[in-house]
Amino acid sequence: MRANCSSSSACPANSSEEELPGGLEVHGNLELVFTVVSTVMMGLLMFSLGCSVEIQKLWWHIRRPWGIAVGLLCQFGLMPFTAYLLAISFSLKPVQAIAVLIMGCCPGGTISNIFTFWVDGDMDLSISMTTCSTVAALGMMPLCIYLYTWSWSLQQNLTIPYQNIGITLVCLTVPVAFGVYVNYRWPKQSKIILKIGAVVGGLLLLVVAVAGVVLAKGSWNSDITLLTISFIFPLIGHVTGFLLALFTHQSWQRCRTISLETGAQNIQMCITMLQLSFTAEHLIKMLSFPLAYGLFQLIHGFLIIAAYQTYKRRLKHKHGKKNSDCIQVGHTRKSTSSKETNAFLEQEEPSLNVQPSSFC
Repeated sequence: MRANCSSSSACPANSSEEELPGGLEVHGNLELVFTVVSTVMMGLLMFSLGCSVEIQKLWWHIRRPWGIAVGLLCQFGLMPFTAYLLAISFSLKPVQAIAVLIMGCCPGGTISNIFTFWVDGDMDLSISMTTCSTVAALGMMPLCIYLYTWSWSLQQNLTIPYQNIGITLVCLTVPVAFGVYVNYRWPKQSKIILKIGAVVGGLLLLVVAVAGVVLAKGSWNSDITLLTISFIFPLIGHVTGFLLALFTHQSWQRCRTISLETGAQNIQMCITMLQLSFTAEHLIKMLSFPLAYGLFQLIHGFLIIAAYQTYKRRLKHKHGKKNSDCIQVGHTRKSTSSKETNAFLEQEEPSLNVQPSSFC
């Protein structure tokens, strides 16, 4: 794939006004942190999250892939288009614009699976979406990049990291398959593995994020525009993903899942593609964006989890107190607000799930 760049002085990729900082550590420590540690983390994490997947539910999503289709539309429809609009609206320089666009064209990241677990989302749909978006990235990434850059004046060979995509697929499917098997054979033990994996996975995400920021300090620049975009881009993904899922009449549980899957991108894949496609001089102006995006999507995710868990506890406390008061008075009236709460906190299953009674 090729996007042509003119040799005009307006293109920062052809200017040498900025000198390379000596602390740029792209192929050293940064490679170690975001490749080795992330790969090991992904494998262990997906094994533990795979323990939440049931074969019947997974097959149900495959037979009725409406939720997966909506997620893929968000991933390769909304996100690349949003990236393009942000690059145009903020009048970014060419090399910065291509970094934003590449991020928007990347598939969903494993981090979304952790977030989905903590907001009581549909884990079967989440893992299915992550896997399907990674497979679809083999064709959709070059297609989206070509469609949105054909009119841009960039002269650079863009290398799609097919090897990285393949590694990601292996790290997704193999551990998940083992997790599904463990859940099938030992369902009680799988619940313990799932809880431990979710907590450890969250802690590992924090460690990788902090280590990545510290070790890549030579790659940061003071471009406020890129930092602003990296802050609002994940939020736009979460909001638009939620609204599209709601518009297509998905359940609340699926809406939360698709929202988190849309805003959480595969940071490692974006960094790998930038490293393969651009020189060190260009990376100075580009690499800070995926790093900042990864940091902000972590912050946004933790805030969403905190807000959801707080809301959930308040509702449970409120309805628990209300039910106890109703029992004392002897009312037999059905609580409408409790039904609405159960609808929002529902966990959609292909099989029947008996919800706690909301009568008082």
